[in-house]
Amino acid sequence: MERELTECRRCPRLVQWREQVARERRRAFAKEEYWGRPVPGFGDPAARVLLMGLAPAAHGANRTGRMFTGDRSGDFLYAALARTGLANQASSTARGDGLALNGAWIAAAVRCAPPANRPTPAERDACAAWSERELRLLEHVRVIVCLGGFAWAAALRLTRALTDAPARASQPAPRFGHGSELAGQPYSLIGCYHPSQQNTFTGRLTEPMIDAVLQRSLTLAGIEPQAR
Repeated sequence: MERELTECRRCPRLVQWREQVARERRRAFAKEEYWGRPVPGFGDPAARVLLMGLAPAAHGANRTGRMFTGDRSGDFLYAALARTGLANQASSTARGDGLALNGAWIAAAVRCAPPANRPTPAERDACAAWSERELRLLEHVRVIVCLGGFAWAAALRLTRALTDAPARASQPAPRFGHGSELAGQPYSLIGCYHPSQQNTFTGRLTEPMIDAVLQRSLTLAGIEPQAR
């Protein structure tokens, strides 16, 4: 699946943008070779917790080829994962840097970097098939931590598609909020503000807040807390 995903060209706007960014590059990374393709999920194949983000950052995962790697959002997220025992180290700068996830998998609702970090609903829906295939392969996932409202909406659609629950699908979707929960079988959802600089620099999302969500995800997934 990973090879197929990284060759995907379904969304012309995203293809144009991700490749333009990879050609023009940011001055700080001018000598680096950018990934410039769809970014696959990664982590522990036996994961019980799936963390779903928005999309790769133009000069983060679109550069490094690994979700939340090489940008400020990732710095905040991986430090929290390490504190919770879901990662073996508190930072991630590049593929092959020794990072390993324990009981967790990281993916995004949209797999290509979007202009202005704003994918469209149509682009989200075009990526849904990849998310469905991925989640079917991750047989042990029981909890999806939705990093932001866009991921929350995508995860709602994803889990409804996989569980084939028309009665639940007809009910009003619960609103996203930090700490919001939606219990379900086999998947439960929990909301978390996205670890963007806009949220972390302003104090809208703090370390104790994200730690609480991750600890709650362990409880919902039936994982013994391993805080470090």
